[in-house]
Amino acid sequence: MRAWRLALLLALLAACSAKQAEPIAPGTVVLALGDSLTAGYGLNPEQAWPALLAGQTGWKIVNGGVSGNTSGDALARLPALLDEHAPRLVLVTLGGNDMLRKQPEAQTRANLARILELVRGRDARAVLLATPKPSLAGAVFQNLSAPDFYAEVAEAGKVPLIADAIPAVLSDPELKLDQLHPNAEGQRQLAGKLFDALRKLGYVRPN
Repeated sequence: MRAWRLALLLALLAACSAKQAEPIAPGTVVLALGDSLTAGYGLNPEQAWPALLAGQTGWKIVNGGVSGNTSGDALARLPALLDEHAPRLVLVTLGGNDMLRKQPEAQTRANLARILELVRGRDARAVLLATPKPSLAGAVFQNLSAPDFYAEVAEAGKVPLIADAIPAVLSDPELKLDQLHPNAEGQRQLAGKLFDALRKLGYVRPN
């Protein structure tokens, strides 16, 4: 997909979502479904972005991140999490381990699509967060970017996509614990980027 086409698609997704989104009230249960990026690998739970975002929004964010999870692993866990917590919003951050393990992209797409379908089936909303494709060149030149398939899955599932937050943090060596994970400051900045993106989409209630 050409860069201009992807940019246009992201703009259309953001515009559409902003028009349709209604604020999520403080105290509402939100599920953060993901892998080590969500779990806060190497850090205390309160340093991970779900806890920090909860403090900014007032939402009750359940950290459903499990280090090492692929999209398929998280898909298998999701029904139980939906049953237990009944979230009104699910923030989906998956795909990094799929790419690291060189799983077929079609399988990742299908798993993410099924996750969005299950969330929608529980009368909840979802937001997809893109993870950058592991790249030595991207790490060296500090310009990691998300694969095109995230925008395409989001468009097909009619959900908002936050494409740049995680790639921006992981492109900065000062914000990383190692090559794959944010440090405490990286998690703090990621929470801030997600807050700003969710506010622009209309999910965060204005003060």
